[in-house]
Amino acid sequence: MTAAYIAVTALAAIALAYAAYLNFIRDELVTAAAERVRVPESWIYPLGTLLAAGALGLLVGFAVAFVGTAAAVGVVLYFLCAVAAHLRVHDRQIGPAAAFLTLAVAALAVGLAHRGLS
Repeated sequence: MTAAYIAVTALAAIALAYAAYLNFIRDELVTAAAERVRVPESWIYPLGTLLAAGALGLLVGFAVAFVGTAAAVGVVLYFLCAVAAHLRVHDRQIGPAAAFLTLAVAALAVGLAHRGLS
């Protein structure tokens, strides 16, 4: 379980860090998605900060278990809200949000299993 925990958590942290980077540079994909789901452009930086905090929290979780679990729960909640935002406006381009949600749930699940909390 340790190898799966490290691999899935590291992958999730890298993906979140990249997503945060895209928010910080206001990449066209991010701004277009925000426009589709009617998220104000002023929210892009704060949402990027949440993504970066999630990535950092997952990595800190390798040393401090509680922080990793809290970060994983936070990331799951973030992407549940993202999926809900897409569904709210009937946006069919929900794939990236659903993929991130799946990765976040996987990180939470392997983290809990690794710590014997499942």
